[in-house]
Amino acid sequence: MKTIKTTVFKSILIVVLLVVSVACKTESTAPITSNETAKDTLSITILQTADIHGQLDPHPELFWENDEVVFKNRGGLANIKTLFDQERKKNPNRTIIVDGGDLIQGSGYTALSEGKVMPRIIKNMGYDVIIPGNWEVVYGKDIMMNVMQDYGTEVIVQNMYHEANEEPLFPASWVKEIEGIRIGFVGINDPDVPVRQNPIFSEGIGFSGLDEDLKLMIDEFKVKEKVDVLFLVTHIGIFKQVELASNPIAENVDYILGNDTHERVRELIQGKYAKVTEPGAFGSFVGKLTLHFVDGKLVGDDYELMDVDPEVYKADTTLQAIIDEEKAPYKDYLETVVGHTSTPIYRYLTVENPMDNMITDAARWKTGADISISNGFRFGNPIVPADGKPAPITRANLWNLLPVNEPVKTGRATGKQIKDWLEKEMHNAFSQNPTERFGGWLVRFSGMEVSFASQNERGHRISSIIVKGEEMKDDEYYTVSACVRPGDPLDNLCRMPNVKDVKVMDYTIHEAVEEYLQKNSPVSPTLEGRAYCEYLGTYSFSTVPGTAYKFN
Repeated sequence: MKTIKTTVFKSILIVVLLVVSVACKTESTAPITSNETAKDTLSITILQTADIHGQLDPHPELFWENDEVVFKNRGGLANIKTLFDQERKKNPNRTIIVDGGDLIQGSGYTALSEGKVMPRIIKNMGYDVIIPGNWEVVYGKDIMMNVMQDYGTEVIVQNMYHEANEEPLFPASWVKEIEGIRIGFVGINDPDVPVRQNPIFSEGIGFSGLDEDLKLMIDEFKVKEKVDVLFLVTHIGIFKQVELASNPIAENVDYILGNDTHERVRELIQGKYAKVTEPGAFGSFVGKLTLHFVDGKLVGDDYELMDVDPEVYKADTTLQAIIDEEKAPYKDYLETVVGHTSTPIYRYLTVENPMDNMITDAARWKTGADISISNGFRFGNPIVPADGKPAPITRANLWNLLPVNEPVKTGRATGKQIKDWLEKEMHNAFSQNPTERFGGWLVRFSGMEVSFASQNERGHRISSIIVKGEEMKDDEYYTVSACVRPGDPLDNLCRMPNVKDVKVMDYTIHEAVEEYLQKNSPVSPTLEGRAYCEYLGTYSFSTVPGTAYKFN
């Protein structure tokens, strides 16, 4: 990767100028007085969506209220368009709209079209700036580039480049000037994309990390472009975003518009240098940050997480017509009913959930394996029975639950291998060091009962694993099923290395689940205690160490 080369003189100049900038920034945090609000305040609105994951229409959304799970309809891109238009009308020519990535993956409509349903929709929504997320690579580099270039809006990212010539994929930054105030944005995607996603997805793309080169770029950008308020738009997950807000890299950053982990931040999280937010996922929410200026200086802010309630924000008819046109070639196939459920199917819980219980039960039923594994995905809209009747499950639902439809893979691993692998996966999900978290939740499984302590040190979390009614034995072999991850070695199963007797089946995970549903509907998946941690409890939603954040 090309590094940012500066002379000693240039670095000193940047530092000197930034001393002035920091002084101004400190001064700007003073509260607004009532007189200033009445006479001199200029307000600029920043609207943010994140992790829409190809969800085009309103859908059931899960909320945690009064210590129980409840479901409400939320989202819809045509409904978001109405919200955008209303907010622009409230603050004309002073509203900036941002998306933080993962637009083109996560639904059947985006999967079957390889993201091509999105450009015309996004072009008509009126975004100002967009960054790629970790899943934007899912159809390969060329398709990602073509789709994002067709949005007709600014696309920025600082740390993605063409591996062949080390040239950047997109510009690193963007500036919007509003009535003399310069608002700067720098885009950052997760450098761990080649590890988190199937490695073949990001072939040909290089990633740089959160390092001194990034700090130099940010500092230089702020000085050269005379930026008054600096935003990092990051797709690295809430844990790393909160850490970054107190990292010297962000010394001259004002706000981090976070994305990736689907968290619903309802009050800005204050770091040492910057404030952090993240506005949920699936188009169910829009983050609204209002910046207040007096005499060109930032003096305060307001933030709210807005629910996209389709009863409040009626669908924009023009955009809905475009959405319906884009869906038409795939609709009959995707809306075919393949099964029913008599209990709600949902994710969101960090340890165990009904959605993955059903998926892993289907895989174990089909393969006959002792243990079946599902990845720690964070997405998948709930499927909720109504009026006492089982809810239909469509192929579109299967794509929401399982966004990558790969062949099923089986093999044999020892109890010791499985324990070591599971300890590593637990660390990725629960490490108290936020920089060591990978963004997903704990892997899910059928055929094991696991007791663990999430707060323990790495390698010391598991206290018990029961398989076939007995404690797992280190030297005994167990058959395991998972899905192929293209680009992984053949002997890897869901990041577990050195598995023996590996077989790739002639059916995909979607086909296995569809067959299971046809033979076993209505299904009724529930929480069974397949994985349990006393510290986290049964209904464990994400926590962010060192903050007061709570999911709701």
